[in-house]
Amino acid sequence: MRVAALCDIHGNLPALEAVLADVEREGVDAIVCGGDLVGGPFSVEVFDRLLSLQDVRFVRGNADRLVMEGDGEHGVDWSAERRRLGEPRLATIASWPLTVELETEGLGRTLFCHAIPSADEPIFTRITPDKDVAELLGDVEAKLVVCGHTHVQFDRQLASGLRVVNAGSVGVPYEGRRGAFWAVLGPMVELRRTEYDVEAAAVSIREAAGPTGEQHSGWLLEPPDPDEATAYFESQRGA
Repeated sequence: MRVAALCDIHGNLPALEAVLADVEREGVDAIVCGGDLVGGPFSVEVFDRLLSLQDVRFVRGNADRLVMEGDGEHGVDWSAERRRLGEPRLATIASWPLTVELETEGLGRTLFCHAIPSADEPIFTRITPDKDVAELLGDVEAKLVVCGHTHVQFDRQLASGLRVVNAGSVGVPYEGRRGAFWAVLGPMVELRRTEYDVEAAAVSIREAAGPTGEQHSGWLLEPPDPDEATAYFESQRGA
């Protein structure tokens, strides 16, 4: 099975549509949405678009949970987004698991999660020491773990032999360059970048989301540097 991993879309419909066009050309067998589908300007449209597709599996991320629960993250009030999504969609989000496991061509048993298999918020990065990553991931029987959460792509192998891949972010990448970032799995790991009209997307996001859209569009137009983002996340985990 060849799989496309799409993480951290955050309601960015223009980015998702561009990625889905590339995914269709790849002819993958399945798509795994690795969390944080909602929590952005076009969450309803992104949700409905993905659920209209065949062979899509969903993992719940921290933004999905916070929107579902109505809690604010960093002072964000999710009540308007909850109203737009409506109870049926929120119930679907509540049903999403923390992990999905698939047998991937050439890569073997592959575990998909948002942050770590047991929780949706813990942080590790491409430079977190192996022993700390292994402790966070716990007893993983898969050969490959695919995650998102920190919005920076990486592909690393732990001393234990476990391979860990961050697919990056479709909707709010911290890669220092514009685009939508995702991954194709099988028979190799391919970290991908899809170009799209970021300028037009930024305009539509500002129009749709108001003050919060200004910040979102700013990240798209001037993406945070991956080294700076990594250093910030390392500080957040107390390193």
